[in-house]
Amino acid sequence: MPLPRATFAQLRSFEAVARLGGITRAAEALHLTQPTVSTQIRELSDGVGTALLVPAGRGVQLTDAGRTLLHTVQAMFSQWQAFTDTVDDLRGLRRGVLRLAGVSTSEYFIAQMLKPFVALHPGVEVDLAVENRDAVVLRLQREQDDLAIMMMPPPDMPLFSYPFMTNPLVVIGATGHPWLQRKRVPLAQLAAQPLLMREAGSGTRQATLEHFKQHQLVPELRMTLGSNEALKHAVAADLGVGVISRHALAADPAQDGLCLLPVATFPIRRSWQLVWRSDRRQPLAASAFLAFVKAQSGAAVAQAL
Repeated sequence: MPLPRATFAQLRSFEAVARLGGITRAAEALHLTQPTVSTQIRELSDGVGTALLVPAGRGVQLTDAGRTLLHTVQAMFSQWQAFTDTVDDLRGLRRGVLRLAGVSTSEYFIAQMLKPFVALHPGVEVDLAVENRDAVVLRLQREQDDLAIMMMPPPDMPLFSYPFMTNPLVVIGATGHPWLQRKRVPLAQLAAQPLLMREAGSGTRQATLEHFKQHQLVPELRMTLGSNEALKHAVAADLGVGVISRHALAADPAQDGLCLLPVATFPIRRSWQLVWRSDRRQPLAASAFLAFVKAQSGAAVAQAL
């Protein structure tokens, strides 16, 4: 294969002239003299054997060959940027993008998860999306994210998962709820109460309905709400009782006019999981975050023991 008769400097000057529309502006942007840029463009045209630019008013215009070369140069520069990013990664993850998605309830802890990681890798940009479970699953299907945080990974996708933190689902009522006077309330009695639930597509809703089904019960649904905060406010207003992740509550739920109700078979024991596609290569930033989470959760387990 013959080597291209062009230098990187010539291609850089050509791209700047094409992008900025003139040799003068390109020379200023590249901190070169106009004769230098003109010479590089002329030598590049001679090398490919055809004109790449033609005069147009006070500037220049691309020929058909010039437009084709511009697309080629842009692709080359994009590949070169990817290469330099990889080299920087290998030198210590000094830059990169961590594409992360989390289900709605993860918003209560995800910032604290990211804070020490970002401190270790200040050059890594975090692209974070917070959606309900169905939306996060769709993002995984479309390969929009490197990693996702959820409670219930879909079983029909090629995924790896790593459980890193418990996620107990609890029953809440308004402060002073009469069930507080009881030691234990049967699950069947909860099923007969007006129940406030998250929207369809919520992992908490799905886990709760599965829990009732396992006990051959069908709950009485009174209201569907689109966020944890809306659910908490509705329960605090005594519109009914609800099921929610303990992570979505204050250390003292009474601060929000809520209380934990002693219902049999609750809390539902679930785990937060870090999930990623098993059929694609992980970028270094994602691999580093996964290793960081594993180290942090392992340290927490060791401390608990």
